[in-house]
Amino acid sequence: MTPDTPSREQLLHHLYEAAELEHNLMCTYLYAAFSLKQGVEEGLSPAEAEATARWRREIIAVAIEEMGHLVAVWNITSALGGAPHLGRDNFPLNPGYLPARVVVKLAPFNAATLQHFVYLERPEGSDEPDGEGFASDHLFSRAVGARRITPMPCDYDTVGHFYADVAQEITAFTAAHGEDATFCGDRTLQLGPEELRLDGAQRVLCSKTVLSSFESIVRQGEGAPSDSERSHYHRFADIRAELAELCAANPDFVPAHPAATNPVLRRPPRPEGRVWLEHGDAIATVDIANACYGLMLRLLGMTYLLPSPSADKGLLLDLSLGLMRAMTPLAEQAARLPAGPSNPTCNAGVSFVSLRDASALPPGPSARRFILERLDEIVVGTRQLQACLGGPRVGQALAVLEGLKARAERSLDLGPGLGLVQRDAGRPAASAPAPVAAPAAASGTRTVANGIESVEGEKLTLNYQADRCIHARFCVTGAPKVFLANVEGPWIHPDAMPVERLVDIAHACPSGAIQYRRKDGEPDEAPPPVNLVSVRESGPYAVRGALRLRGEPMGMRLTLCRCGASKNKPFCDGSHHDAGFVATGEPATGLLGLPTAMPEVRDGWVDIEPEPNGPLQLRGAMEFISGTGRMVCRVAQARLCRCGGSQTKPFCDGSHATNGFSAD
Repeated sequence: MTPDTPSREQLLHHLYEAAELEHNLMCTYLYAAFSLKQGVEEGLSPAEAEATARWRREIIAVAIEEMGHLVAVWNITSALGGAPHLGRDNFPLNPGYLPARVVVKLAPFNAATLQHFVYLERPEGSDEPDGEGFASDHLFSRAVGARRITPMPCDYDTVGHFYADVAQEITAFTAAHGEDATFCGDRTLQLGPEELRLDGAQRVLCSKTVLSSFESIVRQGEGAPSDSERSHYHRFADIRAELAELCAANPDFVPAHPAATNPVLRRPPRPEGRVWLEHGDAIATVDIANACYGLMLRLLGMTYLLPSPSADKGLLLDLSLGLMRAMTPLAEQAARLPAGPSNPTCNAGVSFVSLRDASALPPGPSARRFILERLDEIVVGTRQLQACLGGPRVGQALAVLEGLKARAERSLDLGPGLGLVQRDAGRPAASAPAPVAAPAAASGTRTVANGIESVEGEKLTLNYQADRCIHARFCVTGAPKVFLANVEGPWIHPDAMPVERLVDIAHACPSGAIQYRRKDGEPDEAPPPVNLVSVRESGPYAVRGALRLRGEPMGMRLTLCRCGASKNKPFCDGSHHDAGFVATGEPATGLLGLPTAMPEVRDGWVDIEPEPNGPLQLRGAMEFISGTGRMVCRVAQARLCRCGGSQTKPFCDGSHATNGFSAD
């Protein structure tokens, strides 16, 4: 190893700066998007409202891609044996924290802020100027020239330049130490595509995958070639051109609320360049949004302490992404509230407060207690805000947070153990445990409880749940003497067919409306050896496995709405027929680059969590098949469209956020 070869500590130091840079860019883009006005009711013309809605979607999409870049950097850090870096300085960043020409601060959407985004994402050799009010007051250098044992920062004009330098250093380190010694971290701790559908969620195996990740980051956004039409640079430049056209047509066009530049929750010792909030509702709103953001970071950090595949890892990811969904309407609400009398010309805004410590908590009972306590505190605060301020945005956040709290309470407890999930964490039993003995009911006895009609036969109890039935008719055509169609009075007769044939008929029911309990000592329905999600042509998802819906066992069969029209969501009720829903039941094999390789585990629990006003989140080993039985992909998690609007069916593409979809 030569004196010019970087140390592992130096590489981690650069990757920590890369993580902070991606993190900061993500926050600034989201802040601008949250400030945009929405709809004609906020003073926009129809054309302006359509444009600002499109800009909001585009900027949030760029921010999500920045999140993918951040995950890529975290994976590289983990591959080198480090821990992902979650922290960052608070806004606005102090001079020297980044190079002099890389200024980062929170500001509302306007022409100057947009030009700043164009400048940050400019390709090498571009002469784009920075936005007005963003350029550094004075230039300085952070470089020290000679290499030192203590890691030192470097200078760079563009983010693409920075990644090129880091790539060179990793290449030099790998040449000196070898691939195996360089990438000595536990690969199972990284976030992969089976857990997170982001471009950056690719496992790092060697220097080749590192360089590929850097190339993808640069091509997609920072320093992307100027002819890359979907680069962040071009996307912001396109918005800039459209903004200029609309302003020329209407000089009074103001696309965003006057959110504060660099808001803070208290008057700081050095208030220059900051807006301190004094309005009570604004303070409460920003306080809760910041709490969601802080807990989200902790949970993301904890995912890197747990190996894949892991129900614990999936749970933490779901909770962290849910917290971001809750934060979004709160941040939008903050941009619409006054800052206070000391700053009467601007509104508030979420401050993305970075605590002194956002590091992951060691897995175990203390971590479970922390998560439950923190979620409870956030929910209580949001309920108080709803009582005082109200409004649809606070209500939307509260619904998401209450759902997250309920899921955490179902999935976590405070019992002993090294992991997080303590309740039903293993594979389901091959058959249900035998019930406590009870007096036998007479054959033919009928009871109805909780919407389930139960009919006693000699060798089994047959159960029928009408609100899950999709009228697939396997029952009335396969067992017409047991299930009598279109009759008055009793219509289910379990003893009219040999029990084994009747059990097969029940297993054919795709919705799980027909279930049974054996009384002859034989086992009840067992979990299938392979969990399957079938995509029906212009119809529902038919799911088979050991299924839990919102933590509650639901048997082995369900049909779930994907058209958005069911009146019994999340279950299908046949509304896709009347709604004229059209969607292929033959998605391409390997759709969206999803894996098709055979996993080691193909059974076990499948947890289904409908996101409020959003997709169906499924976690567990699953094989997706077309309506004709062809394998589409094999995954451990999926977000399935249930609004009917996705352009990447059967998977969610975020269309629910703009098409008015509403569901618990």
